[in-house]
Amino acid sequence: MTNRPKKQKTRGDHCLNIFVSYELKSQLKALADKYDRTTSDIVRAVLKIGIPMMEGLSTAEEVMVKEYVQLFRKLRQVRSLKDL
Repeated sequence: MTNRPKKQKTRGDHCLNIFVSYELKSQLKALADKYDRTTSDIVRAVLKIGIPMMEGLSTAEEVMVKEYVQLFRKLRQVRSLKDL
């Protein structure tokens, strides 16, 4: 076996402190109690699930705006052809 140096844990680099409303905090605590988890576990799960959802929403918004602009341009062209 090789003698590897022990890996030092970096403290604080992976931590995130956030301030939330009392209502959100109580919702998170209620979920933790309901599923017999810690509040930290619930927050981690919500973040892991929520990040891909937000990325998907952002992508969908970009596509929607792009398509809306194209549709608006086409409608404007149709109106200008009707006016001729």
